[in-house]
Amino acid sequence: MSESVFVSVLIPAKNEAQNLPSLLNEIRTALAGERYEVLVVDDGSTDDTLRVLEQIKAAGYAPLRVLHHAVSLGQSTSIWHAAHAARGEWLATLDGDGQNDPADLPGMLALVRTAGQSQAEPVSLVAGHRVNRRDTASKRWASRFANALRRRLLQDATPDTGCGLKLILRKAFLQLPYFDHMHRFIPALIQRHHGRMIVHPVHHRHRQAGVSNYGNLDRALVGIFDLIGVCWLVRRTRLNTHAEEITR
Repeated sequence: MSESVFVSVLIPAKNEAQNLPSLLNEIRTALAGERYEVLVVDDGSTDDTLRVLEQIKAAGYAPLRVLHHAVSLGQSTSIWHAAHAARGEWLATLDGDGQNDPADLPGMLALVRTAGQSQAEPVSLVAGHRVNRRDTASKRWASRFANALRRRLLQDATPDTGCGLKLILRKAFLQLPYFDHMHRFIPALIQRHHGRMIVHPVHHRHRQAGVSNYGNLDRALVGIFDLIGVCWLVRRTRLNTHAEEITR
């Protein structure tokens, strides 16, 4: 496979054996003609996720690369490992449950290409915004509460930071501090490094099979502690200035 990859699609997957085949087919269709690769991280699955991925790769899905955690390390660690292994200039993150629509990727890629040709400040992040959520009422309520609290404290101007569909400049991602659950705060962390962000409306779909691995209470309790930590990081940054070399 050519080393010249423009976009690496990163998919953390835990117990998603029933959803991955159709999701990977959709990615193949959406990115036809694109220079891409797909890195799926089997995050300690206890179902047939790893076997299904190996079968798809053996059947000739050339862009597919499979990473494996022997035990579950979480979504952020899966994305972090995949980002470091990726070869693409851009990273596209997708949830493994199929609720994100790969058909949104060409439009997001067009945005960064257009921005790259303009005289405006380069874009580091295109953040998906699920305008028509297909989740339970309790999950939508918890998400609205968390987004409102986060926006108030972080001032990150992001309506839906929890959307799994994002397009991130790889070199910008690799500058971010790593911690568990960091994926929930990528917009704020990118802006901490003075990266430009675009918010893009995307589709959202019902989960077709399996169940979510995390409950609303788990997300809320973890998110509060993480939010405090990210607030500390943002307030303590000194990345808005550069050292000037004196040559005279």
